[in-house]
Amino acid sequence: MSRRFLSVTLGIGLVLCLSTQAFAHCDTLDGPVIQDARKALSAKDVTPVLKWVSPHDEQAVKKSFAEALAVVGTKTAEARQQKFFEDLVRIHRAGEGAPFTGLKPAGTVEPAVAEADKALASGSSDALVKLVTDAVASGIRERHERAVTTYQHKDESVAAGREFVKAYVEYTHYVERLHMDATAKGAQGEHLHMAPASEHHGEPHEEKTPPSKPQGDEHH
Repeated sequence: MSRRFLSVTLGIGLVLCLSTQAFAHCDTLDGPVIQDARKALSAKDVTPVLKWVSPHDEQAVKKSFAEALAVVGTKTAEARQQKFFEDLVRIHRAGEGAPFTGLKPAGTVEPAVAEADKALASGSSDALVKLVTDAVASGIRERHERAVTTYQHKDESVAAGREFVKAYVEYTHYVERLHMDATAKGAQGEHLHMAPASEHHGEPHEEKTPPSKPQGDEHH
């Protein structure tokens, strides 16, 4: 397996893994946004969190940060710290066009995202590549096998034909998403938690027409 194939598959696999979620791990208590927020409070310096928001939103973040620092050591410190975390994540997500539904507990990060963070920390992507490429290969094989099986019986009845069409559409849409992302026609450069996979490319998804069985062709 070539390095180029691994790189492309890794990228498109991460897109598929993450875009199926309505949110990424920026709203979890062990995610990178909150990790930087804790560092900022510990250092009494707001700088580490400013990269997560636009220049337009800096003042709102700085205000919430200052309010959290002002009550350190008091009975309200914990509640105000939580409010700062919520404000920061809400502003960050609003800037990306994503809703904020509250902070999620630690440990709720998707496996691919958790592995991606580990790869950054360790400097090695080997485990991440294996996780994602295995998932992508399995996804293609599973859908292909189901499409092949139903294709062999598609003309036996209307019900069998519909089973094939269902399998065919799922199969072709899956590989189409992979190919679009591999050829940079997908969501490159977009924040991946903004839309589910069905909306990922920002265009209506055309239904594929299954291939018709050639007249007299009995061999597949």
